[in-house]
Amino acid sequence: MIYGLFFILSVTIFQRQPIFAEDAGKLLPTAIKEIRPASTAVSLEKWVKSANEHHGKLSVAGMQHSQGGHTYYPGATMIDMKSYNRILDYKPDERLITVQSGVTWEQIQRKINPDGLALRVTQSQAIFTVGGSLSANIHGRDIRFGSIYNTVQSLRLLTPTGQIIVVSRTKNPEWLPNVIGGYSLYGIILDVTLKLTSDELYQIETKEMSAEKYPAYFAEQVLRDDAVRMHMARISVAPDTFFNEMYVINYRLAENQLLLDKHRELHHERIIALPKALLGFSRYSEKGKELFWQIQKDYMLNKGGDYITRNNVMRSESEFMEYEQAGRTEVLSELFIPVSKFTVFVRDLKAILRKEQFNLLNITIRYVEKDEQATLSYAKEDMFALVLLINQGTGQHEIMETREVVQKMIDAALVHGGSYYLPYYPYASKEQLRKAYPNIDEFFKQKQTIDPNEVFVNLFYKEYK
Repeated sequence: MIYGLFFILSVTIFQRQPIFAEDAGKLLPTAIKEIRPASTAVSLEKWVKSANEHHGKLSVAGMQHSQGGHTYYPGATMIDMKSYNRILDYKPDERLITVQSGVTWEQIQRKINPDGLALRVTQSQAIFTVGGSLSANIHGRDIRFGSIYNTVQSLRLLTPTGQIIVVSRTKNPEWLPNVIGGYSLYGIILDVTLKLTSDELYQIETKEMSAEKYPAYFAEQVLRDDAVRMHMARISVAPDTFFNEMYVINYRLAENQLLLDKHRELHHERIIALPKALLGFSRYSEKGKELFWQIQKDYMLNKGGDYITRNNVMRSESEFMEYEQAGRTEVLSELFIPVSKFTVFVRDLKAILRKEQFNLLNITIRYVEKDEQATLSYAKEDMFALVLLINQGTGQHEIMETREVVQKMIDAALVHGGSYYLPYYPYASKEQLRKAYPNIDEFFKQKQTIDPNEVFVNLFYKEYK
């Protein structure tokens, strides 16, 4: 009988053990109720209706590469969409594909690449889910198609009241600006029909320059040249050339597109040991940062003249960036600055960071065309996006130190008419959020109207509503 009591007690304790969720930032571990893998639209519909009836809370998760708790909430059920990953329809002649929201860009590329088709817009890697990408209204290296908002023909949405509706520019159009870039606060994106484009062969063009010369170079040699289809740049964070030296990479339409078949095969992760070791060295010393920048720059400059397909530009290596160390993590911060203000902003940013103990590992620069379609639009005019990779401690004191620096950087961006990106750790103050996103109060107000029971929630909503 005693053994029976111990058994019952142990089972009860085991059942009460909390489930902790965290995302790629590893700074917001949170006890949640449960994790439910998505399977069918019918079951998802039942879960949402049940949550309304029983005062339940739901959050939506994909690969969880966001870093601000956008995919979970205390005591809530996390709906894991990764298993909801079927390709539903594919019309190569019409350049359209319909996929469930748990599908990754990698899956789509494998499907469309043999037919000579490519994605219009995606991140630099193919590891993310479509639903997560839409929820963050992502952008990438392409400089002609804008944000992912422009690639959506239609989607099906499971609303907070448990109704399934079609959302497009002609059907329920009022939902679209809040769903794309809405971080799953307006419901679950079930599936989406995306517009595709032709795969193309590019020839890589590289150039080294000073940061001050970059805006004029971009305007004259990149944006005005229709043959340049994609673009990125990096600015030095090495001590000797800090915020002075840059290199750029253009993906120029190759003159001989007959070579496309020779290069069509999709690339996969290659040797990662060396870049992983160099990045690791740069985390812990100034010499490491100098070495990493010099080798990275020389490697990329030497790729000038190489051929690469559009699909392969959109599937860069990422495994070498994986980082595991007790008490530390790596987070991203992304600042948007009007193209015309780049030079003065870089000077301001350099002055801020020279005064701080701030372990900045990398800055990548992309171009984002003006696009105010989404309620939470980050590109009120043509912008450069500066993506910062930051190594920091996970303790509260270290989080507060990083918060102080990031808020200074956000203030500098706001002074020059810029903004910042929302998927990362919530370092920004509520005041900064409202300056960068003047529609945020209306976004929250409309959310409470269509979701009066606050069924769909996350830590971002909890922090800023």
